[in-house]
Amino acid sequence: MAKLHLDMACTRSDRTEALFSGAVHPEGISLTCIDLPPHEIFWRMVRFEEFDVSEMSLSSYMIAKERGRPRLVAIPVFPLRSFRHSFIFVHKDAAITKPEHLKGKRVGVPEYQMTAALWARGILQDVYGVSPQDLRWVVGGQEQPGRTERLPINLPPGIEITEVAQDTLNAMLSRRELDAIISPRFPRADGSPLPCARRLFENYKEEEQKYYQATGIFPIMHTVAIREELYVRHSWIAPRLLRAFKEAKSIWYSDLKTRGVLRIGLPWIAEAIEETITCLGEDFWPYGLAANKRNLEAAARYSYEQGLTHRLFTPEELFAPNALEEVPV
Repeated sequence: MAKLHLDMACTRSDRTEALFSGAVHPEGISLTCIDLPPHEIFWRMVRFEEFDVSEMSLSSYMIAKERGRPRLVAIPVFPLRSFRHSFIFVHKDAAITKPEHLKGKRVGVPEYQMTAALWARGILQDVYGVSPQDLRWVVGGQEQPGRTERLPINLPPGIEITEVAQDTLNAMLSRRELDAIISPRFPRADGSPLPCARRLFENYKEEEQKYYQATGIFPIMHTVAIREELYVRHSWIAPRLLRAFKEAKSIWYSDLKTRGVLRIGLPWIAEAIEETITCLGEDFWPYGLAANKRNLEAAARYSYEQGLTHRLFTPEELFAPNALEEVPV
């Protein structure tokens, strides 16, 4: 029987390398992997459903899931996770030395709905008592002007947002027109870090480890989504893609733990891996529903509390029913 051809837009990384290289083939599927930056993938998928399968912002996926447009079905694969304490940047001359000092300040984000901002707002509220309503939000392109929300959002009263079309967040921070930026990217100008920018949490690694020890959460940023129309016709692809992603992750784990060959060109990578395993556990990047329920519950709660979604999803509702658990071999 001929294999089903699918194209998949996904950032090429150590987690997905085996799918790109062909070392792993999903059973019954001829997979063409397309390497694109995440923000481009998300825009093209939520606006035009251009790909059969794609990496997808978890926050935007929950918004789309509630609205039924674009029509997507996710599998519990998480190509990107990231702690977010280290991605809150403030102007070095601002009197902001702890999270509470952000209250009343102008804070830039490339998109209010982006998952990085969802988690940062949730952590600021849960851990430090700083709510989204306490900040004055500015939305726009960080390095290039004109960025807008990839999906329209309808926020509750009390959230102050200013959209900036003709300027950039980095330039506004350098002119002290912003007090802070929350973004996956360090603020830069002409290819170099902005001298005026510093991290809110200078000891961010310690704060992030404390957060994990308190919550057990290594925040999920991205999932993997299938066009619903395709899933309805070929529902079998969901568990097979899940299995393929797990196989690719196993190869990555094996490469990480290979001691005889330095596969990543960093001299103390072995120490970093050992520290990560000590802190986060042997399977520190789990796929599947069971190992990620607490993580997904927090993300869904933040989306609901912040008004991005208007119903509270359970983790089970977010994913293809036949990919919630694997059949034992």
